[in-house]
Amino acid sequence: MSATPQITDVTVFGGTGFLGREIVAALAAAGLRVRVACRHPDTDDQGIETVYADVRDETSVALALAGSDAAVNTVGLYLDHGAETFAAVHENGARNLARQCAEAGLARLIQVSGIGADTGSESSYVRARAKGELLAAETFPDTTILRPSALFGPRDQFINGLAAIIRTAPIIPLFGNGATLLQPVYVGDVAAAVAACLRHAEAPGRIYELGGPEAIRYRDLLRRIMRATGRQRPILPVPFVLWSWLAALCALLPRPPLTRAQVALMRRDNVVADDMPSLADLGIEPTSLETVLPDYPF
Repeated sequence: MSATPQITDVTVFGGTGFLGREIVAALAAAGLRVRVACRHPDTDDQGIETVYADVRDETSVALALAGSDAAVNTVGLYLDHGAETFAAVHENGARNLARQCAEAGLARLIQVSGIGADTGSESSYVRARAKGELLAAETFPDTTILRPSALFGPRDQFINGLAAIIRTAPIIPLFGNGATLLQPVYVGDVAAAVAACLRHAEAPGRIYELGGPEAIRYRDLLRRIMRATGRQRPILPVPFVLWSWLAALCALLPRPPLTRAQVALMRRDNVVADDMPSLADLGIEPTSLETVLPDYPF
């Protein structure tokens, strides 16, 4: 894979997270010079350059972008805490980065969001992700927006989290009746999509929704993980109103095990829309969950 000729240096904001690390590895494997911008910089085990940046602070963003041809924003926040709010990170942070990319004359900006981003959502997290998309695109019109479904990979929090519940809970509660459709996407495929967007001429200004090869109902996903872990548990439908009540109580905890955003996202199918560009438009064949499950540390 070769990048568009004018793109040789890429700064990845949030490059130390689960997805960010995969993106950094994919870009480095494509022969690009990669810099990781994060709040706690340190040279990683692959020798990738890291620099300080906080997307809430435009000066640090500008310094981190120096010498770059493109940027990737994969910064994520899942809980409001003090000055770290959804609005500050997902909205203002996206705008700050887009503005500095425009001022520096960068060729590409890739904004990682998520399927289900909606300015009308009941969840402040989901609304902020959608507003961040709009602000990035308004400020840097050639922004490419990637909306992955739930990410999976051997070190994920998604499948491993469900496996942990299956190991410890005698009964597995369902969101509603468990009929919500999910289209989990392999983290490596999303990283490959980022690399592809840097070289595809049609990627600037487009939105891609990224999902795996299969849409699966939540209850069936749980059963599949049970088979993979060798543990069978009864499942119990729980109305969404009770989940919302429980999430409100959990919000009082310093590290809540359940959030309002999770409940809001599980109310709606999380699948690639039929009319949206997807992995296939980037020349990527999606990896199945069954292919990767044997690599999990169950």
